[in-house]
Amino acid sequence: MRAGTRMAAGVACAAALAALTAVPAQAHAPEHRAPHWELKNSGTPDVRFRGLSAVSRTTAWVSGTQGTVLRTTDGGATWRNVSPPGAQELQFRDIEAFDARRAVVLAIGEGEESRVYRTEDGGATWTESFRNTDAQAFYDCLTFLDRRHGLAMSDPVDGKFRILSTDDGGRSWKVLPNDGMPAALAGEAGFAASGQCLVSSGPKDVWLATGGAARARVLHSSDRGLTWTATRHPRPGRDPAKGVFALAFRDRTHGSRGRAATTARTRPPRRRAR
Repeated sequence: MRAGTRMAAGVACAAALAALTAVPAQAHAPEHRAPHWELKNSGTPDVRFRGLSAVSRTTAWVSGTQGTVLRTTDGGATWRNVSPPGAQELQFRDIEAFDARRAVVLAIGEGEESRVYRTEDGGATWTESFRNTDAQAFYDCLTFLDRRHGLAMSDPVDGKFRILSTDDGGRSWKVLPNDGMPAALAGEAGFAASGQCLVSSGPKDVWLATGGAARARVLHSSDRGLTWTATRHPRPGRDPAKGVFALAFRDRTHGSRGRAATTARTRPPRRRAR
């Protein structure tokens, strides 16, 4: 599903990075100084950012519209544009980084608009490691269980969610068999909102959030996406813009979800509202 709202790039990046690196104020400043926010100029005023990967106190990557990828190595004080060349027409809704040099970014969309790019030199160069050739597939989210094993999720194809897998850090990808995937509900899909409709915790556990159907669901795999179990979520669907937008798991038994009732549609859909 295409989803998201326009936000100031500086605020979005600063907020997420601050959440990761927050420490008690007295550790680095006088007691009288309260925590505060500083708006930073990303240098890309027309870009809407949806993807974020903060890997340390100093390093984070963000991705968004117009094929844009930015990177900071000074805790968000400055941002460098490290976008893949020739990707201006793509929407990078999810990015997963390993450190200041290595990152994998997902472009969403129908058919060949869904792509994966990888960099090993801080964005100086990029390699396109996957381009979707199935007109029915629409990839929404990306997650890595470790530095080698990762998964990407597409809206249902032939009645089931499609899972893409890598075991070499995103250098190559393959579609997993769908024998262990439950059938999708009528109208069910994922939200390509912020790269959090597919998340992982530990070496094998993965969760997938859905919406758009009569009832939202959360699907879980404990074997890196080979087999899945589905749990109905109390959040109602019945609308292409309703359901579970995002998930987060601390470990395999403790997690939370984010939801939304409405979402701005970025452009008219071909098959359905996304």
